[in-house]
Amino acid sequence: MPNAKVLSEKQAVVAALTEKLQNAAAGVIVDYKGITVAEDTTLRTQCRENNIDYAVVKNTLLRFAFNNVGLNELDDQLNGATSLAVCMDDPVAPARVIAEFAKKLNGKFEIKGGFMDGKVVSLETVNALAAIPALPVLQAQVLGTMLAPISALACVLKQIAEKQGAPAEEAAAE
Repeated sequence: MPNAKVLSEKQAVVAALTEKLQNAAAGVIVDYKGITVAEDTTLRTQCRENNIDYAVVKNTLLRFAFNNVGLNELDDQLNGATSLAVCMDDPVAPARVIAEFAKKLNGKFEIKGGFMDGKVVSLETVNALAAIPALPVLQAQVLGTMLAPISALACVLKQIAEKQGAPAEEAAAE
């Protein structure tokens, strides 16, 4: 039986994990067997750049934290070498970054499951989330869609002005 000090340390870790899971927009559980230190460093750098909290976690401690927040369905996934990637503000980021990394490593790094907004999501959902582009890319696409009609109108007006024989600058000045 563990002594009181070790037990209190583990309870503190479970409490911190529980709080992190409660505040997370989304998270992904990963089996990271066999990755090198360089690969792990690269992954952690990408996670920091995307505001993702990535950590290797003991299965028993993570199981207690999952049970505390109602994610009991993920208990079956907690075997082997497990790490957890969570993001507090972007629900797509953990799935996208981890899936990209899993593709690069072919079998060394495997997504076990995930959750979003306090609910367990299937592996297919995690993979679908991973296919969604990053938020700045989506914003640029929306902006481009909004500007397209205005740009088309400007081109048409310029062509009409040139067709009538007036240079575009003179037509715009009138």
